[in-house]
Amino acid sequence: MAYWLIKSEPDTWSWDQHVKKGADAWTGVRNHQAKTHLNAMKKGDKAFFYHSNEGKEIVGVSEVVKEAYPDPTDKAGTFVCVEFKAIEPVKTPVTLAKIKAELPDMVLAKNSRLSVQPVTADEWKKVRKMAGLK
Repeated sequence: MAYWLIKSEPDTWSWDQHVKKGADAWTGVRNHQAKTHLNAMKKGDKAFFYHSNEGKEIVGVSEVVKEAYPDPTDKAGTFVCVEFKAIEPVKTPVTLAKIKAELPDMVLAKNSRLSVQPVTADEWKKVRKMAGLK
């Protein structure tokens, strides 16, 4: 299993909306590096759900339920989407500031603008602990 972090602006698509919707396509990614990460995702992989811009914090955990396929919102047919399902909220949101302080080598600390990014197994364990999850 691989681990990831996916980012969304809460006023565009919030954790609460994600929970209510259930499984849904993660569309609208228009960055080639993020596209590479989406293509690498496998069913069952887990991802931290991060609120960007407002909050700047990890607020939940999602799971890949459908692997990459053409993004229906991309008329050019260049980009892909992946379907995620919300599986658990965090007990304590983990802020960008805390990530930068405790995990300075994590992609989020170094490239906070990238909307889809890998997370190492060690980072996954540490962030879960910071978030109050087992």
